[in-house]
Amino acid sequence: MNKLKQIDAAIRRYYESHSQSRDDISSELMDAILYSVDSGGKRIRPLFLLEVLEAFGIELLDAHYDVAAAVEMIHTGSLIHDDLPAMDDDDYRRGRLTSHKKFGEATAILAGDSLFLDPFGLIAEADLKPIITVQLIQFLSVSSGTFGMVGGQMLDMTSEGKSLSLTELQNIHVNKTGKLLTFPFWAAGVIAEQSASVLGRLWQVGSLVGHAFQVRDDILDVTANFEELGKTPNKDIHSEKSTYPSLLGLEQSYVVLHDALDRAQAILQELGQEIDFQPGKILDMIERLRLDGQGKS
Repeated sequence: MNKLKQIDAAIRRYYESHSQSRDDISSELMDAILYSVDSGGKRIRPLFLLEVLEAFGIELLDAHYDVAAAVEMIHTGSLIHDDLPAMDDDDYRRGRLTSHKKFGEATAILAGDSLFLDPFGLIAEADLKPIITVQLIQFLSVSSGTFGMVGGQMLDMTSEGKSLSLTELQNIHVNKTGKLLTFPFWAAGVIAEQSASVLGRLWQVGSLVGHAFQVRDDILDVTANFEELGKTPNKDIHSEKSTYPSLLGLEQSYVVLHDALDRAQAILQELGQEIDFQPGKILDMIERLRLDGQGKS
């Protein structure tokens, strides 16, 4: 079974283990949760976590897939809420109807709530050392909540129609996108019981990848079509959001994207020269985030 299938299996295993012989779980809620989980996506966050673990020579176990699944659940829940009429108001995600269009707004909100809360139970039950479990839960909470993704989303919403400085835009995306992409790198280092110095550099890599990912998303919003995005293009323009292309222009946005990716790869290569760490597959994943001048991968 490949990594993508095992990530999905870990999510289903969690729900199946808690719903057996239970008649008080809404089948509609479960359908809505799994509809979004099964809607595809690159699973880039959990894959980074798993690839970093393997780069440290760690054999992947169910517990590692549980942590990978947890970060993907948080991300999926955020997409459900992002698409709601009160937020980005989109009818499609990954080429399919969004959750609120398929199941109604109330069910979509609750499915997102479940996918925000259930991952902490999943990590708590994973077969890991207690000190590692506590660290993972703590940082996933910070990365996802008021001081991470949710706080960043609030800053993003309140900035619509305003002209932001580059520093203000970067602050939004450090939280909205960056911290949940930093988590897989740092978490893998914690699971691998690496030194504070190595953890610091993995944090830097995750932050750079998170920055690049948001710049990339901003570029694609203005260069890709519906079929390529799986969602409505030009949403940022219609919402009057400040983006990297709107502040820097498209050409300079490509420069920022590739610079962040270059720096992330350089740190990983340095780690590979200093410690027992094989970053080849991670470097390949980062390389695939590059875009050419037409906005294509």
